[in-house]
Amino acid sequence: MLDNESHQQSRAPQQITTNLYDFNNMLFMVCLIKVNMNFLESALFFMHLFLKRSLVLSSVNFKRECEGEELCCQIQQLPFIMVKVRKQKKKWGRQVEIKKNNYRFNKIVMGIAAAILTGLVFFAKPIEVSAEGRPVSITSCMISGDQVVCQLSAGSVPYGDDGNYYIYADEVWQDGPRGQAVARASAGKSVSVSFPLNYNTDSSNLSRKFLVAVKRGGQMVQVSDEHYITNPEAIAAYSAARNDHGIKGILPDVTRISDGQLQDLGIQQIVYNMDLGELCSAEGQPDAIAFSYNGKTFYFNGEVLSRYDSTIRSINRFGIQVTLVLLNGGEGDFGKDLIHPLAAGGDCPGYALNVADEAGTGHLKAIGAFLGQHYSGHMGAGQVDNWIIGNEVNARTSWWYTNSTNMDLNVNIYVKAFRILYNELKAQNANVRIYNSIDQEWGRKSNPGSFLAKGYLDQFNYYMNREGNIDWGLSYHPYNSPLYDPYAWNGPAVWVKESISTPYITMQNIDILINYMHQKQFLSPSGEVRSISLAEIGYTSAFGSEAQEASIAYGYLKAASLPDVDAFMLFRQTDEASEMESHLDLGLYDLSGNKKPSYEIYKNLGTANEAAAKARASEIIGMDIDEMISKNIIWTRGGNGVVQ
Repeated sequence: MLDNESHQQSRAPQQITTNLYDFNNMLFMVCLIKVNMNFLESALFFMHLFLKRSLVLSSVNFKRECEGEELCCQIQQLPFIMVKVRKQKKKWGRQVEIKKNNYRFNKIVMGIAAAILTGLVFFAKPIEVSAEGRPVSITSCMISGDQVVCQLSAGSVPYGDDGNYYIYADEVWQDGPRGQAVARASAGKSVSVSFPLNYNTDSSNLSRKFLVAVKRGGQMVQVSDEHYITNPEAIAAYSAARNDHGIKGILPDVTRISDGQLQDLGIQQIVYNMDLGELCSAEGQPDAIAFSYNGKTFYFNGEVLSRYDSTIRSINRFGIQVTLVLLNGGEGDFGKDLIHPLAAGGDCPGYALNVADEAGTGHLKAIGAFLGQHYSGHMGAGQVDNWIIGNEVNARTSWWYTNSTNMDLNVNIYVKAFRILYNELKAQNANVRIYNSIDQEWGRKSNPGSFLAKGYLDQFNYYMNREGNIDWGLSYHPYNSPLYDPYAWNGPAVWVKESISTPYITMQNIDILINYMHQKQFLSPSGEVRSISLAEIGYTSAFGSEAQEASIAYGYLKAASLPDVDAFMLFRQTDEASEMESHLDLGLYDLSGNKKPSYEIYKNLGTANEAAAKARASEIIGMDIDEMISKNIIWTRGGNGVVQ
């Protein structure tokens, strides 16, 4: 999403602490400890083990503070490694002190670790979070009738005092066996266990995460990773037929909906932003709408909803599909509990959703259920087929703000919010699609406070696979770089490359993204390539109307040639004054309401008159556009994209 404001904030320094002491000799051990340490922590620790070689650890303590929690792992002196995990509430931050016995040894370790980091950090795998190898796997959690059925698998059965597995249902803000024990079963290598779903009660398990624990010395010890329900659509009251009619979309000017311009353009989809905070209300407020969910009553702003309802109904009336982007802009007086504690005090257009406490998650569940029902197509408010959770969430300093520069922490927060909204929305309307959202900064950060889109996508997918694969979609914004570069077909060679290491992925090299999503680890539960929505893309007319005409034609035709792309959302119908200050005259209309030449070319694309649009674009480009796209001919130019 375009944003012309510069948002600055202080960054919490990260320090790394690891205490290693009481090294004994004569025994070689390999210790695989996966406690969500970053790459540097891991390198340092393993270098200790490798160089010392003959070690028994009398006691090794690790401390890792994350999202308001302190993780302490203690390794006792044994012929094998046993990890005990305990968590205490502390204020967020990471503190580190490294104690070593030998100064000379320190220098060796640091030197080797630095060399490894320099050579390998770019290729590091997503961070894995586990303890003691977590020998039990939850292979599935599925709704069956009014029950949740979980399948458990173990290569070796972990020891427990009573020989039982205990299945815990945690809220997303809880870690370890801290929630409700919902089932017990005899420990084994292959176990099936079921427990009540309790849908729409104060003990609903729909959006909780499940884990397996065993009892040791009277204490519950987690022996599996977390897993979520992956088929919430099984209880959906509605399954409205989707308005899938084509990829041609736009961000509409709502003042022009009634005058038939969307129909004239042949628009098949629209994308529209919804701020969750302004939807919230409270008992006793004017126009408040009561909604009872999970044993509590929540309130929504009827006046705000009526505006959205009117827009969505009007769009639906023309057979046009609606995609809503759910933002958390801090708007309104009754949605402040939706702002994550790590985002408090920020000054950004978008904040990370609050999945850190009971109030925030409870409110978020109710919002998901309410919106899913309200826009199911059966409540008189219209039908929403697609939901995008957040906007460009890798852009930490603007659209998914937290004060943490730890990417894994930020992804984890987003995953939790995504899981809640995915399950709640699809439990209302089985046929909706739910998308994440990243920007075009694939391998280069223009803002040092952001995270690389590729890294963010990788880590998101890692958690999705680890905690239960679901049918999520990818919303991608393939803008040019710089944003005001008007040439979609001829980007700067320094920014647009035909390799996975490209700094940016634009429409010119969009095939890199498509091929990346074809990898096995990114496939949906059914083994299909995920739905890809190019939910925001635009080209400026600030440097002449011809460049905008040809770029729109090139972008649309390139998208239409890719079977995995389900949406091409042109940004926008009418110029926005604040964006024009940065040469981003992206509309098909100018501010005076006059049609630009690009209006006619976009109107003809995807219709019987498409040949005329192609001929015009080919004339401007100087090459047949069909040949350019079918043969994937890539033109690049020198410089940094600045138009002289």
